[in-house]
Amino acid sequence: MQIIDNKALVVRTKNPGRITAAIEKSAELSENEGITEVAVHWGLAEAQALCKLGMKRVPSPIERDYAWPGLYKPMSHQKETASFFTLHQRGFCFNEQGTGKTAAAIWAADYLLNLKAINRVLVICPLSIMQPAWQADLFKFALHRSVAIAYSTNPKKRRELIQSQTDFVIINFDGVEIVQEQIAAGGFDLIIVDEANAYKNSKTNRFKVLRNLVKPTTWLWMMTGTPASQSPLDAYGLAKMCVPSRAPAFYGAYRDMVMYQLTRFRWIAKPNAETVVYDMLQPAIRFTKKECLDLPEVTHTSRFAPLSAQQLKYYKQLKKDFLFSAVGEDVSAVNAAANLNKLLQIACGAVYTDNKNVIEFDVSARLSVVEEVISEASHKVLVFVPYTHAIHLVNEYLTKQGIHCEIINGEVSVGKRTEIFKRFQEEENPQVLLIQPQAAAHGVTLTAANVVIWYAPVTSSEVYLQANARVHRQGQKNPVTVVNIEGSPVETKLYAALQSKLDAHIKLIDLYKNEISS
Repeated sequence: MQIIDNKALVVRTKNPGRITAAIEKSAELSENEGITEVAVHWGLAEAQALCKLGMKRVPSPIERDYAWPGLYKPMSHQKETASFFTLHQRGFCFNEQGTGKTAAAIWAADYLLNLKAINRVLVICPLSIMQPAWQADLFKFALHRSVAIAYSTNPKKRRELIQSQTDFVIINFDGVEIVQEQIAAGGFDLIIVDEANAYKNSKTNRFKVLRNLVKPTTWLWMMTGTPASQSPLDAYGLAKMCVPSRAPAFYGAYRDMVMYQLTRFRWIAKPNAETVVYDMLQPAIRFTKKECLDLPEVTHTSRFAPLSAQQLKYYKQLKKDFLFSAVGEDVSAVNAAANLNKLLQIACGAVYTDNKNVIEFDVSARLSVVEEVISEASHKVLVFVPYTHAIHLVNEYLTKQGIHCEIINGEVSVGKRTEIFKRFQEEENPQVLLIQPQAAAHGVTLTAANVVIWYAPVTSSEVYLQANARVHRQGQKNPVTVVNIEGSPVETKLYAALQSKLDAHIKLIDLYKNEISS
């Protein structure tokens, strides 16, 4: 498809009448050996019409008209993804984790807002990425747009945020049902669903609530890096929500298309299941990390895991106790480190008392975030957990979810560690290594993984950088994503110090004093 003077597209086709009948601003130019050239005005409506006619590689006028605002200029795959979004009222983005699809969606939405093709945007995503991913990226790439996070324990506050006339509203999956009436009346004509696998089950109330909010005229973009990764059946809910005309009317009919029944409770995928899924989940775009040649070698991102009410209670009490004991005293680095570790232990879900007992806390939100990131990963995963009891909490949780894990800490012999590392690099399982950072911070190659999760921060930049280098080193064939999980202000500050490559120990006393006095 050729662009002429940035004003027109020239399409070569055997059936020119199909184009001229569908697009008013089009005209036949010439015919040669049964192939006719048709000139089409290069506007958004015309480009969208060409896509609906099944034309491939149609350029969007966003490439010509948009200034791509923000702190960073888009990479080529982000421009192509944003173009895809603008051309499809309904569509899927299956770009892998860490490829910058959030920014691409923001630019595309901003372009449509500029054209008044849409009026308001609702972003539905996990609680863990509302602020660190979506709000942060809106500040980076669309600072001129207003944004609100509709998250509050007070339902009235949520309703007020929805009813405010901000350009973008960000809400978590379970929050949608609480304010569905306000969303329906809120003028949202573009809905972006991030981590769309949350809607793979069409029988859930969560699915039904969103389906009722999506009208025939609603733009809907569904994003996930791992579509139908567990089973072909997972694709049905996504298609039924976004492109219902491409999905069978009934789940049972779809199941019979893609699965064989071996026994009463056991089904396996048919050989053509992948093709059926691919054809049903269209239109779609996908870039893997390997295909994104301009992607940084390492991308750092954050996920928010709010402290539970139980954690917050003890966290605040401990801060108060530390503040009283610090009055009139000089705080040493040793005391600061010990007390910060107590606060971090609460965030991790298990605190060691002075007499070596362990108190466990409700840490379900943090564990859910770990599972969330693992489910999005295209390769194996390392999870660094600073404390022994917490590592067993994570292992127990992930094992119950059917995720094959192995633990590496001081309790595991050197010989056993070597055997686990070898299996991790060479065999299908284990899928995940749960590592106490000091136990594998140096000398080990674990390039079968390309995602590193920090369950909580450490206080040494050397340990942090060396642990990340287990994955980002010679032999790594894919860009690496480092995910920092945080739920308290001190964790946010510690991660900032670690990523700045300044030793967190240098700032330990200041961090501690700021935290207990806040």
